[in-house]
Amino acid sequence: MGVTRIPMFLLFLFVLFTSLELEPTHVAESASDYSTLVYKGCSKETFTDPNGVYSQALSALFGSLVSQSTKTKFYKATSGSGQNSITGLFQCRGDLTNSECYNCVSRLPVLCDKLCGKTIAARVQLLGCYLLYEVAGFSSQISGMQMVYKTCGATNAAGRGFEERRDTAFSMMENGVVGAHGFYTTSYQSLYVMGQCEGDVGDSDCGECVKNAVQRAQVECGSSISGQVFLHKCFVSYSYYPNGVPSRSSSFAGSSSSHSSGQNPGKTAAIILGGVAGLAFLVICLLFARSLKKKHEDY
Repeated sequence: MGVTRIPMFLLFLFVLFTSLELEPTHVAESASDYSTLVYKGCSKETFTDPNGVYSQALSALFGSLVSQSTKTKFYKATSGSGQNSITGLFQCRGDLTNSECYNCVSRLPVLCDKLCGKTIAARVQLLGCYLLYEVAGFSSQISGMQMVYKTCGATNAAGRGFEERRDTAFSMMENGVVGAHGFYTTSYQSLYVMGQCEGDVGDSDCGECVKNAVQRAQVECGSSISGQVFLHKCFVSYSYYPNGVPSRSSSFAGSSSSHSSGQNPGKTAAIILGGVAGLAFLVICLLFARSLKKKHEDY
């Protein structure tokens, strides 16, 4: 009487895969999506602080801003008094969670000190947030419409019609940012655009600022597949994704090539593992059935 033996590697596969929890794995978004440095602006003038008055006021200001970032995405405060006072603010990108906002803002005080030192005014912009401060009496004389930074993708869009599609997306964003009171994103034919104004800017002024930033982007970036334009009181950005806009875009990345097509590799792996486990189980069942049949025939 012969008995068909189940190959040991199939038995091993069955035990291994049936012991795994094949839940789809969610890939965590890298902190670099919002905490990468975009630009810095530092006053050329530093403050003399023999008694540590300014340092104490600045430290208190930073502490206040960071603590508020756990519950709001825009906050403005003043620390100190009279000529020793320092005013500052932070703003997070509108699509960040409270936790992401805090993680972003909490990096800024150290960066301000590292990048600018003890200057009487500074602004540091990360992908997802920015912080600025100025000592009392400092007059930046910067218009809200003044461009403080811009960058355009090195790759140009292939084919005709790209700029028309981009401008249509810009137009949708210009209208949307006013109705949404300062932050708006939208997708249109593989283009993802975003606009945001500083939190204390009114709707009408916000619309004008974003419109101005859009015009700068059109002129400065031309047919580049991505671009960012930061004015003093607002910014706009856009990215082109030939394979379709991912489920959650970070248009600050500067190039759509750095983003995935939106597929979840953890989920794909789970499906593959589940398929192999199922196949192994099927083979074992067939071999077992064949063994039983042979036993029956032998009797």
